[in-house]
Amino acid sequence: MKALIAMSGGVDSSVAAKLTMEAGCECIGCTMELFGESAAEDARLIAERLGMPYYVFNLEDEFRSCVINKFIDSYSHGVTPNPCIDCNRTMKFGMLLQKASELGCEYIATGHYARVERDPETGKYLLRKGLDPSKDQSYVLYTLTQQQLAHILFPLGGLTKNQVRSLAEADGFVNADKPESQDICFVPDGDYASVIKNYSGLTFPEGDYVDLDGNVIGTHRGIIHYTIGQHKHLGQAFGEKRYVCRIDAENNRIVLGRNEDVFSSYAKAVDFNWISGEVPEGEIRCRVRVRYKQKEQWATVRPIGTDAAEMFFDEPQRAITPGQAAVLYDEDLVLGGGTLV
Repeated sequence: MKALIAMSGGVDSSVAAKLTMEAGCECIGCTMELFGESAAEDARLIAERLGMPYYVFNLEDEFRSCVINKFIDSYSHGVTPNPCIDCNRTMKFGMLLQKASELGCEYIATGHYARVERDPETGKYLLRKGLDPSKDQSYVLYTLTQQQLAHILFPLGGLTKNQVRSLAEADGFVNADKPESQDICFVPDGDYASVIKNYSGLTFPEGDYVDLDGNVIGTHRGIIHYTIGQHKHLGQAFGEKRYVCRIDAENNRIVLGRNEDVFSSYAKAVDFNWISGEVPEGEIRCRVRVRYKQKEQWATVRPIGTDAAEMFFDEPQRAITPGQAAVLYDEDLVLGGGTLV
């Protein structure tokens, strides 16, 4: 077995490389240069320590085209995207799989906290949550297909973060205590509005705040500054706490209401991926997560054709946000997911 290891310079991907080698794979390390400063030096040191060849792939143009431009376009249309999902789909498990094939590698291995198994009865590949609930990354991996899962290794899926750090310390890795990145890689300070303006050169004019009846009640500072459910940083007082209920990009309006107005029992998702490759024949009962850190909630899910689904939640959910993902679970098994609209 020959594997291409995606190495970010962090402790997770470094330990993933170590474990993949110890499993008997012939390994090649690589770093994708996607945006700004690269962590290639730390990754190179780990690859040298493990005795594996190492490459750097400059994919900044592709990253901008596939991830950053979509991020900008989404916010410009009043949608709140999840760029990590787009990066996984197009870069890590798209272009990197292609690079692996070019290098004669049967697999790619990453430091994601998730698990891939094969059902002995059906032969289907299964995507499961990582065993460490505080680190599980299955939510951002729902786009994976059977063909991709057949060539993916997640060596950290059965470990906790503390165990990973201990393994790194035992081997003297330079990044054993390296802090985790908390921000979107191309928005390191959290100021995504400035990034959008600087990258796109676009301006986003002020517009009206309106209530649920369409009455003008104030002035907002540009639609890219808002997301569903937001109640802070609205820029003015309304006499009572107001929440963003809807972003009307076409008319440059932000619709405000009360907290109870941002709850809904219904959601629809498109660009749906059923990981088994098979669409359920009828309604299914499962748990659904509509935000990365949310606890899954019971819902009845109704497929619409092959690439969309409706969700009817047992309990109303707060701030179901267009652009985010709805991901379906059966206990720790990921059934699939799509983009909320």
